Amino acid sequence: MTWLHKQLGDTFLVCKRFPVQFDLLAETNLPPCRSQKLALQIRQDMWRLLQNVRGLLPAVEVTGRETVIYVRAGGQLTCSVHVRSAQAKLQDMLDDPTYRQRWINYAALKRCVLL
Repeated sequence: MTWLHKQLGDTFLVCKRFPVQFDLLAETNLPPCRSQKLALQIRQDMWRLLQNVRGLLPAVEVTGRETVIYVRAGGQLTCSVHVRSAQAKLQDMLDDPTYRQRWINYAALKRCVLL
C-alpha cells in the first residue's frame, strides 16, 4: 500500500488510507512553516517510532494558519493494540524539542532577499 498525499484547502494530509480515521491520535502546534514538508518529516519519524504497532494505518494532518500550524498525527488501527502506550509514545515524539526543531528547520518558510 502506498502513501497518499492530499491537499484539502489549507490542510495537507499524508495517509495510508483515505478517508482518514484517527483511532490513535496525538496533537501539537508549531510555528508557521511549509505544511507539506512538515507532514512528510513527521510521518517519517512517526513510522520509525510506531512501525511495530500491528494494524496501524498511519496518518498526519497539517493545517496551516497565518500564526500557527496545527498537527494531528496517528491513524487507524485495524487490530486491537494497547492504544494508550502507542499514543503516549507518539505524543512524546511530538513534544520532543529535538524533533520539533529539526522539523521546523526542514520546513522553514523561505524568504526572498531583494537587492
